[in-house]
Amino acid sequence: MSNKIVPFSLKDAPSLIEKLFPVQKLSAESYKEQMAHIGKTLTSLGSYWKGRKPLILNRACILGCLMPATDNPSQDLIVFEQLMAMDIESLAARWKRDHRPKEILEKLSIKNIRDFFIVEPDGSLPESSPIDWSDEAYEGVAVQWRDDLSKLDQRKLLVKMLPDETYRELVAQVSRPEEVAEIVNDHIWASVNSHLGTNANSFQEVVEQLGVMRFGHRANFADTFAGSGQIPFEAARIGCNSYASDINPIACMLTWGNFNIVGSKSEGIRDLASNQKTLVKDVQREIDQLGIESDGDGWSAKVFLYCFEVRCPQTGWMVPLLPTLVVSVGYHSRVDLIPDPKNKRYEIEVRAIRDAEDMKDAAIGTVRSDGRGADPYLSHSVDGVEHRTKLSTLRGDFRDDSGESGNKLRKWNRSDFVPHKDDLYQERLFAIEWMKPKASGRSFYYEFRSVTKDDLRREKVVEAEVAKHLTEWQSEGFIPDMKIEIGEKTSEPIRTRGWTYWHHLFNPRQLLLGMMVRSRIGQDARLAFGFSQMMNVNSRLSRWNNTRGGGGIVKGVFDNQALNTLSNYGCRGFKYAAPFLTQNFKNFAFVDGVSVTVNAHPCDQIDGMHDIYVTDPPYGDAVKYEEILEFFIAWLRKNPPAEFADWVWDSRRSMAIKGEDEDFRRGMVAAYKRMTECMPDHGIQVIMFTHQSGSIWADMANIVWASGLQVTAAWYVVTETESALRDGNNVKGTVLLVCRKRLGKHKTTRDELAWEIEEEVQSQVESLTGLNQQAKGLYRDENVFEDADIQMAGYAAALRVLTRYSTIDGRDMASESIRPRVKGEITFVDDLIGYAVNTANQCLVPQGVAKSHWDKLMGAERFILKMIDMEARGFKTLDNYQNFAKAFKVRDFQAFMASRRANSARLKSAVELARSEMGEGSELHQSVLRAVLYAVMELTGDIEGDDVLAHLTMNVPNWFGDMNQREMAREFADYLAKRLEEVRPEEAASARVLRDLIRNQRIG
Repeated sequence: MSNKIVPFSLKDAPSLIEKLFPVQKLSAESYKEQMAHIGKTLTSLGSYWKGRKPLILNRACILGCLMPATDNPSQDLIVFEQLMAMDIESLAARWKRDHRPKEILEKLSIKNIRDFFIVEPDGSLPESSPIDWSDEAYEGVAVQWRDDLSKLDQRKLLVKMLPDETYRELVAQVSRPEEVAEIVNDHIWASVNSHLGTNANSFQEVVEQLGVMRFGHRANFADTFAGSGQIPFEAARIGCNSYASDINPIACMLTWGNFNIVGSKSEGIRDLASNQKTLVKDVQREIDQLGIESDGDGWSAKVFLYCFEVRCPQTGWMVPLLPTLVVSVGYHSRVDLIPDPKNKRYEIEVRAIRDAEDMKDAAIGTVRSDGRGADPYLSHSVDGVEHRTKLSTLRGDFRDDSGESGNKLRKWNRSDFVPHKDDLYQERLFAIEWMKPKASGRSFYYEFRSVTKDDLRREKVVEAEVAKHLTEWQSEGFIPDMKIEIGEKTSEPIRTRGWTYWHHLFNPRQLLLGMMVRSRIGQDARLAFGFSQMMNVNSRLSRWNNTRGGGGIVKGVFDNQALNTLSNYGCRGFKYAAPFLTQNFKNFAFVDGVSVTVNAHPCDQIDGMHDIYVTDPPYGDAVKYEEILEFFIAWLRKNPPAEFADWVWDSRRSMAIKGEDEDFRRGMVAAYKRMTECMPDHGIQVIMFTHQSGSIWADMANIVWASGLQVTAAWYVVTETESALRDGNNVKGTVLLVCRKRLGKHKTTRDELAWEIEEEVQSQVESLTGLNQQAKGLYRDENVFEDADIQMAGYAAALRVLTRYSTIDGRDMASESIRPRVKGEITFVDDLIGYAVNTANQCLVPQGVAKSHWDKLMGAERFILKMIDMEARGFKTLDNYQNFAKAFKVRDFQAFMASRRANSARLKSAVELARSEMGEGSELHQSVLRAVLYAVMELTGDIEGDDVLAHLTMNVPNWFGDMNQREMAREFADYLAKRLEEVRPEEAASARVLRDLIRNQRIG
């Protein structure tokens, strides 16, 4: 029977994300997607944007907002995971390799083989399996699936073929849901429709129907901090009307590309491919006419290698700046610096590396450093004498009396594109990688060569062409003429090279190629994406990596989200750059009826009504997108394609919300207050932010209060792992703060809050703990929620109570929350948050510790006991230690850590702690737990039991006068004995001995 979709039937129903969210599975899925790197769906449009939230997480947030939380939470969880392709049947469908029938029959016990398979010749196999195919009797037997067997029936067997592993381990071996699309969902619709009251047969249909049931129409989604557009793209892909805005035009361009390229119909992709081929053909023709990338003998230049040269002040020699003399590790090529005493310079010759010793010798270049953080210096030898000069000395770096820094570099002007003859830094082509097609036409020969007179002649042709037309091309917008505005990241090229305009970051070849492509983009906005990707890897800031990609690779400017100047760099020839212009973009055509909008304006200028907001604001963001993206704005700001013409082609740095100061808070309040005004009373918001600041809860509570919102839930999902862009010891996660409009004017007092917060937190913790027990079977004995998840939900419960009230103790909380902070002051809001968080932490008592004891412990004691419990259950990611240290207000948790590696962190053992942390400066000073750990250390070191007990009675204050102290010590010893059994059995044995010593001690 088809269910009838009733508009607004879910209007007042709580959303699933406000009650349940399987963050452990989502963390595993998010990690998998992040590890796909360039294989991710939207990265090909702009790999230079790194701050992308996983699409799987975005999808989960939106679905969680639409789905109702019913009185059957276990079934809610089942249906949500079915829709997200995270159930066990979907994992079987996502398996990367199809299991062959013979493989299934070899591993599974099947009572009647012919219920599933056709066997030829019939009768050659027994009725049941498993089958040992090495038996000669089965040689030549063919087995295939029955034709009348549905995919769903096949999947029942495939589920049994899954290894008996954790969800995270299984996810590592399967495809991402988006890679296998709807095929993983064909088994779910009876269950989904029965539970939700829908009649859908696709994800998009269920999203549309839930939107009608909750909002009366297809859900209207908005993200006013769109960035690279990951969140609004996913909203549109799953069937919501999607509105995206951002102040930065490059962010808007990426979002537009998500909608209009990746989300376009297949005919649009075919049209784009045709235009891409035409573009490449036309540019190649012009390059061939100029004759600037061919040696005339069938070889084309793949990479031009340039370096800067400086005059050594000690010798007067011109010295090329080369951190290494190795040109290519893979092709065993290096350069020799051959002295030319007459002209006081070096000739540079490319040759093959002879042996390992030669490779070792070539690794040392003329630019060196004595260690990380040390100033780099120039080093070369004349007549056997080494001469060293710091690069900062060469530049003439100084700091004046007012503290301002500077140097003696000449500042380039608008007409410059090569150095003046008297500039400190000269530029030199020192090697070229050539390529020539093999006879088959399917591969190439490659070789590195020294620079010849013909090569230098071609360089002059390029320089003359740019010099002749520079002013004209700048006027037409084909080459940048935009000045570099000083900033935290943009000051680097000015300070270290004297470059003051954006076109100075490109050499003549790069400017000429950029002009050729930029002038041909015309009005096809889709071509701008390949162009921006090409310029990212073809600049004076494009590093030459001599160890990658066979012969080497020219890397992107924004591999490290900065504008670091280089001593040497790679310049791509057009044949090596062209693939960025012809790349194939993934395609997920949006369903008919979905509307998408992209606007370039500040986040507080949104208009229209939107039902769901999911935003990822720039809280404490270290990436200065408002500065570095001017690299691309400079190329596109004049005569942009019609689709981009109405945007302000400026980064508008001063208007960007950034940092964590007072301006940031006020900007955030203005943004979220406007979003709240543009949301119906039954609308919902999810705010994403990185949990990295100790003041984060107070800040976010201030913003929520002042914006007219109320917290209804919070979840923590691990979304980032080690990478070159981040500290390898710092796993980062994302907090999802779920909010509703705060309706009415509710008042309370601080005293009344206490009981309410404690009751709400306790109820939340018990609810999730209970669901863990209900769902054990579904999760192969894995928990749905770990302690960190329950802790976060406890925080949310506390915030849920607090932000429900507009007035506390007679104070208007909206006004109180935007009151300027005084450094060091604990505000009324800070105090309330601290109290709420502490109340939440009181509920996180590890099993085996009495709550009466837990309530009396110091933060460091709670931290160690909780993390010992986590380690015993195999959880060793650093973010857990960081989060619980903040939760328990531990000043310096690192003092207790033996390892701070991202995914294998651990506490110091009792033996490793030894005698440390016993003094007055320690957070464990005179604590019962520290005394117990000290006693365990002594027993492990074979100290006599009587001596250990004597020391314990001295280390625990009032041992003989307070029976509670003795009981706490016995309890801690018993706790350690049980928790350390698997991880540190020797210490567990010592803890058991200590427990018995305390129990049997005679007092009095």
